Amino acid sequence: MNTKFSARRGYGLRAAAAGLVLAVGLGVSAQMPAQASVPASAQATTATSKPAAVAVQSKPVAEPKSVTGTPGTVVTRVADFYGAYIDAKGDYADPDTTLAKALRKHYLTPDFAKRLAAWEKKNGADGVLRAQNVPARWTVSDNGSMGHSHEVVVTLTFGSGTTTQKVKLFVVVERYDRIADIGITSAR
Repeated sequence: MNTKFSARRGYGLRAAAAGLVLAVGLGVSAQMPAQASVPASAQATTATSKPAAVAVQSKPVAEPKSVTGTPGTVVTRVADFYGAYIDAKGDYADPDTTLAKALRKHYLTPDFAKRLAAWEKKNGADGVLRAQNVPARWTVSDNGSMGHSHEVVVTLTFGSGTTTQKVKLFVVVERYDRIADIGITSAR
C-alpha cells in the first residue's frame, strides 16, 4: 500500500511542478511584449524594477502643444484677432457679443467695418467668418506684403470628423496693423 501511495504522490508532485513551470513560463512570455515596447533607455532604468513599473512606463507621453507669436508681426495680430473672435462667438450657450463688437472695433479699420456691416446685412452671415456658424479649427499663414499692406491667409475648418469644409479667407492688413479687407480671393 505504501508503494501505491508514494507513486500517486510522486505523480501529483510532478504535475504540480509542471503546472508551476507552465505558469511561470506564461508569465514571462506575457511580459516580453510589454518590455519590447519600452525604449531601450527606459528598459535600462527599469531593469531592477518590478514588472508592473515597466507596464506603467510603456504608455506614450503626449507632447504639450504650443503656439508661438510675436507682438509686432501681422500674422500674429490676425491670429490673435481670429482666435479671440471665434472664442467670443463660439460659446453657443452664452456668446459674448460685446467682446466680438469690441474686437472688431479694435482690429478693423472704420471704413472696412462699415463695408463689412453692409455685406453682413446683404448676405445674412458673419462677415469676419464668411459663415453663419463658427469654425472648429483655423490656421493663419503669411501671404506676403503688397506695397503698404500685407496679406494673410486664414483657413477656417467647419464641421468635424469626415464632414468638414474649409474656407480660405484673404485678410489685408494696412500698414498701421488694422484689417482693411477680408475676401475669398487674393488681392495680390
